[in-house]
Amino acid sequence: MDTKHRILDEALTLFSQKGYANVYVGEIADRVGIKAPSLYKHYKNKQAIFDAIIDEMNRRYEEQAGALNISGMNPSEDASVYMNISEDKLVEIGLGLFTYFLHDDYTSRFRKMLTIEQFHHKEFADIYTSQYVDGPISYQKMLFQLMLSSGAFVPADTDVMTLQFYSPIYMLLTLCDRDPGREKEALALLEKHIRQFDRLYGGAKE
Repeated sequence: MDTKHRILDEALTLFSQKGYANVYVGEIADRVGIKAPSLYKHYKNKQAIFDAIIDEMNRRYEEQAGALNISGMNPSEDASVYMNISEDKLVEIGLGLFTYFLHDDYTSRFRKMLTIEQFHHKEFADIYTSQYVDGPISYQKMLFQLMLSSGAFVPADTDVMTLQFYSPIYMLLTLCDRDPGREKEALALLEKHIRQFDRLYGGAKE
């Protein structure tokens, strides 16, 4: 791992342990094993480090989504994929993304940091909402609208459909964050959820 990525890795660890506001650039540099002036050659301040962490997290997510043959970011691209896959493949993608968010060390540390900081700083509350509420809901709603308009879904209110699909996923993810021992139970419930949702709304694909 090069110095730039070591800075991000150590900074994220410290942010997730102590909270963003309680970590100083000199402390990050010490953890990396460099002096603060050397760190500033890579990132001009702590905010720049944080921004780079978000970029890296998004890059890792796109890489994982690509491994599952979806974009994960563009509903227009993904709609055609979801309209032409089996229920088993749908479950594979759903479980794959869920376990990625749960187990990817980088992503889980980032989520832990936001969980702590959301109650202290509005900026972090807004980022948390964007990452784990508004962003996923916006993506799912547009995806479902496209599938509905193409005839792949039975007619239904896409706002309600989106909440019905995403809310259990979010709930199970936060459950596993608090109690990792319940992961097996959560994965079993998630598979049942995806299959039932597909049978309720995806009947038009048959």
